[in-house]
Amino acid sequence: MLNLLDEYIPVVEGSEINDDPLQPISRFATELITEKGDKTPITWMHRSERFAEKLATPDVTVADIIGDVDPIKAANLKLSYADDRVIHYGMIPRANRCIFVINELPDLQARIQVALFNILQEGDIQIRGFKLRLPLDMQFIFTANPEDYTNRGSIVTPLKDRIGSQILTHYPKDIETAKIITQQEAKSDGRQKDSIHVPELAKDLLEQIVFEARDSDFIDEKSGVSARLSITAFENLLSTAELRALKNGDDTTTIRLSDFLGIIPAITGKVELVYEGEQEGAAQVAYNLIGEAVKSLFPEFFPKIEKLQKQEDESPYDDIVSWFFNNSEGFELLDGLRDKEYKALLDAVSPLDDLLGKHQAKLTKQESYFVKEFVLWALVEYKQLSKYRFTEGIQFKDPYGSFISGL
Repeated sequence: MLNLLDEYIPVVEGSEINDDPLQPISRFATELITEKGDKTPITWMHRSERFAEKLATPDVTVADIIGDVDPIKAANLKLSYADDRVIHYGMIPRANRCIFVINELPDLQARIQVALFNILQEGDIQIRGFKLRLPLDMQFIFTANPEDYTNRGSIVTPLKDRIGSQILTHYPKDIETAKIITQQEAKSDGRQKDSIHVPELAKDLLEQIVFEARDSDFIDEKSGVSARLSITAFENLLSTAELRALKNGDDTTTIRLSDFLGIIPAITGKVELVYEGEQEGAAQVAYNLIGEAVKSLFPEFFPKIEKLQKQEDESPYDDIVSWFFNNSEGFELLDGLRDKEYKALLDAVSPLDDLLGKHQAKLTKQESYFVKEFVLWALVEYKQLSKYRFTEGIQFKDPYGSFISGL
């Protein structure tokens, strides 16, 4: 919004409320212009300075935002309290000719909200019993979360009546939009961008996790799941891969699906669980969201796995499942594997190459390893394989092979 303002505006030099030299509103500016005329000193204010914000907290007072009588100024100037020159202006008058934002408006006490009525409607301020006409030239913006209207506080009706327009925002409705927001807002070190490759599927999966959280029965829908979750989760994801690379002495690395376990603290720290979620445990709910996101995205890249499938029907995943059946001792992907070892292990599951060649032929070699691990996680979610999490990593097995072999 600041970029819509004029780049520079003239201000009467020394004015506390940014007086316009052509339309002064304070006694100081009026008297100075009367005295000096065209020689009145002015300064130029850049649009970057024309923004003021106040977070509404319970301790905010009328003196903070509107002003109060300054007894020391009155004594020094030998003026009565009825003289407007003894006023110490608050944040709002000092933001004249600016954009002024009150953040989390419902948290502002009702009596303070009432003090805004005259500024918004009549253009005057009332301090300590006398009224001062100040037609301030300002754009007010108020922000509030929907939940605030009922729980933590409320906006008094006459104030809502004076607010011009209400803009309702919403969460991103598609993954592409969510990805743009995350990439724009996430704070990453330049070295991370150079040393850590993030496959597009990994970015999609991270956003899908947030979408799953918003639909989860274990998470309080009223509290919501903000875009901050995906931003923090992405930062954690990069840090997890970076830590692994540093421990292994690798200069570069690629995000792995196992790195997503590093985003669990970002999820548990930002969601409010309902009773059932508390019983399940915050960490387990977060871990399950990763699995649900994998399951939701999988049909967009590979043939869907039907729940009810006849035993004689062929499936594109039969060869992969058979490979695990014949390797009944299990297949372990450790979290701390060096890139070379990690790639060699996934390359050993040869049916994965055939699957990717048929359905994701355009994948680069670098991206393919993440997709291979993605397929294994998805087969677990669709009950084609089993997965066991232990301290150092994850073990994938055929769910029935162990029973047949007696292991």
